[in-house]
Amino acid sequence: MLAELGFELWVGDPAQIRARRVRKQRNDRLDAEHILKLLMEDRSPRIWMPSPENRDVRQLLLHRHRLVGMQTRVMNQLQAIAMNEGLRGKKGLWSKKGRARLESFPLAPWTSRRRQELLELLDRLNPMIDELSKAIEQEAERRPEVQLLMIHPGVGPITALAFVLIIGTPKRFHCGRQIASYLGLIPCEESSADHRRLGHITKQGNALMRFLLGEAAQVVTRSEPEWRQHYFHLSLRRGRAIAKVTLARKLAVQLFWMWRKGQNYQQVKKFGSHTGQLEVPNGVKSITDNLIGRPAPSIA
Repeated sequence: MLAELGFELWVGDPAQIRARRVRKQRNDRLDAEHILKLLMEDRSPRIWMPSPENRDVRQLLLHRHRLVGMQTRVMNQLQAIAMNEGLRGKKGLWSKKGRARLESFPLAPWTSRRRQELLELLDRLNPMIDELSKAIEQEAERRPEVQLLMIHPGVGPITALAFVLIIGTPKRFHCGRQIASYLGLIPCEESSADHRRLGHITKQGNALMRFLLGEAAQVVTRSEPEWRQHYFHLSLRRGRAIAKVTLARKLAVQLFWMWRKGQNYQQVKKFGSHTGQLEVPNGVKSITDNLIGRPAPSIA
């Protein structure tokens, strides 16, 4: 509401605000004084806030995601009814022929009613999901950055649009590690001295984005030999769950550098981890500047 009225809205990071307070005493007055002091000293940690339009389009993605989840649950229930009657069709169950077979066999009264109402619910969900999918495609077509990210194998309009909306702007981050941390794709760490222990991923970021990256990474694995080899290698060493998370993180980092540098997938693939390091001291540009056109250092 304040943003719509033209006011500049600042939202503080509660974790960092709390960390900058030394005293153990807490009450409303002391907290207010602490926040005021941080603001007056220009040390108040702020978090990025999406625009009202951004938040509204996120609701489009979330709504479709929830409806697809409902659709999957309905289909699973219908498939269970069919399997109890000896009908094993899997994907073929949703064709015209499979649908006719599903509706044809006799059932007990309440089971028959359950089947009928589930089929009616499925018939209502399908056009709703199709309509939302078309709206997402239209939204993706009018955003050049989304079209750029869709060049990456396995990345469609839903994943690309979600990435753009959730990240907001690539200038907020300086490296791929920050992107992975923001999306909750890095492991928890409890290390001390020479002992290092890594746990499960933090899951501190957007859950929908992690899900979409995981699904898209699996598609890339099926189409790109290098990704497939990397996935199988990690699966044998660390397990399939860790391999999937690793590839989701890799995909997020590649999408970030494609967007930040305006590069296509082939450029990202060519330069690898150095694709986004053209402006940092240890990057490709720094190396070439130091080695080309400059005298070699003297050896004492």
